[in-house]
Amino acid sequence: MNNSAMAKGWLRQSWRRLKSAEDAFKEKDYPYVVRQCQECVELALKALLMDVGVDVPKWHDVGPVLRRNAEKLSFLDKRTIQRLASHSRELRSDRERSMYGDEELELPPEEIYEQYDAEVGLERAREVYEVCRNVLERAKETEDAGK
Repeated sequence: MNNSAMAKGWLRQSWRRLKSAEDAFKEKDYPYVVRQCQECVELALKALLMDVGVDVPKWHDVGPVLRRNAEKLSFLDKRTIQRLASHSRELRSDRERSMYGDEELELPPEEIYEQYDAEVGLERAREVYEVCRNVLERAKETEDAGK
């Protein structure tokens, strides 16, 4: 399987996480929304990196990798790369807490995450997904035009 096929697969998985987050929002399961948004962002950004030929790391926050490879992402302006990296970092910080809660404070996820947190997570996930989807679609159009 080539990088392009892998990237498309990860982007599809990212979309599934986004849809799952939107469904969970309707059910007011705010911690789950945050968790799914983090996974959506991670998968979308890894798809983007893979599509431009960057070795994708195994860790969850790929923001620093985006910044280090800005020259391969020259079709994105610097501000967009910074926003994507920031969204990745911020959602990564919520990854475990949104699933397990805060063990030190003995708080379950439902006492940490509220509607506002879920709304912010959804905004970030939608932005990252749309940017990555647009880039991968343009790459496919360019590839198809060259055939």
